[in-house]
Amino acid sequence: MNGVDSRLPRYFCDMHIHIGGTNSGKPVKITASRQMTLTRILEEASERKGMDVIGIIDAHAPEVQEELIGLLEKGAAEEHRDGGVQYKQTLLILGCEVEIKEPGRGEAHFLCYLPSVGDMWLFTDWLSRRCKNVHLSSQRIGATLRELQERVAEGGGVLVPAHIFTPHKGLYGSCTDSLAEVADPSLIPAVELGLSANTDMADRLTELHDKTFLTNSDAHSLAKIGREYQAIAMGERSFREWKRALRREAGRGVAVNYGLHPQLGKYHQTACQSCQSTLPADAVGRCPQCGFKRVVRGVFDRIEQLADCPPGVHPPFRPPYVEQVPLEFIPGVGPRLRDRLYRAFGTEMNILHRVGREELAGVVGERIADLIVQAREGRLNVKAGGAGTYGRIVTAGKA
Repeated sequence: MNGVDSRLPRYFCDMHIHIGGTNSGKPVKITASRQMTLTRILEEASERKGMDVIGIIDAHAPEVQEELIGLLEKGAAEEHRDGGVQYKQTLLILGCEVEIKEPGRGEAHFLCYLPSVGDMWLFTDWLSRRCKNVHLSSQRIGATLRELQERVAEGGGVLVPAHIFTPHKGLYGSCTDSLAEVADPSLIPAVELGLSANTDMADRLTELHDKTFLTNSDAHSLAKIGREYQAIAMGERSFREWKRALRREAGRGVAVNYGLHPQLGKYHQTACQSCQSTLPADAVGRCPQCGFKRVVRGVFDRIEQLADCPPGVHPPFRPPYVEQVPLEFIPGVGPRLRDRLYRAFGTEMNILHRVGREELAGVVGERIADLIVQAREGRLNVKAGGAGTYGRIVTAGKA
């Protein structure tokens, strides 16, 4: 048992979703789809993905706040008395991703969540005096991590290190060997694993044994919402209850992590960014296969380097990690077939968790139904990704 109260409702939560652009067409997250406006994300999460709670981590942007206020004024959304904004079937928790570069260290990203629209507005004002362009996502700010922690705590918020093991701006991937070197661990109740790591890998570091693990999508397009998520036991959907769940108070907590098979992640193995050759863990300099100068250290190898605990050791509260394969990753399930599934069964959460094989086969045929069930049961074969390229599902007859 992981200490979660079985009597509490469980909610599907994806807490790392990017805004690509505003209603006026201005960019927010440069690398995200311009279709990722606030309203479109809320519609996708509620009506197609079936997410009960989402975190939009570009809610600091002034034009995003204007769009949200517009929804509130029209009555399309409503602020919850205990934090968060309710839109149809989904609660929105307001977040902001910022970049910190400590002296002599690499950059790292952190997710800052705040209870209300007013709290986020005040945080935007604080950010605007410490970054170049408060209208954009993931800006580097002129503050230390401890200063950021203090500001978020003062606002009643929560700070969560993002995609902690990835070589591209992850806490362990590019900044530090130990959380305590750069932060106050007592003010960090949870960490985000990232797409290339799972619970078994992360618990190799004993300093993470008291942290809640989050598995989030880091979605840059509508289709990517919910590629990783978690089921969280809470009394209701609100910021206050979610914060209590991260701290595992009174039976609240993550009941199940639904994460990608780590080998599907873009940075699982050490590889050459050009030719994608798999390389030894200690590879440095130019790729021995093609001569390209960019070798990217994989998450698996970085964890092996830091590990101080043998595999299979977990704290008693650690929930199951279910290796999830989103519909988008399943061979043969393109946009048209996904639309057919949505029309038949409602949301992706229904398709991945609730609909029986025979019902699926009646809509998409035996082969695709079998692949969805195999994905549900963790029986698909995976070719590992690395150096910024996703892994992929390998079916019979394909390598």
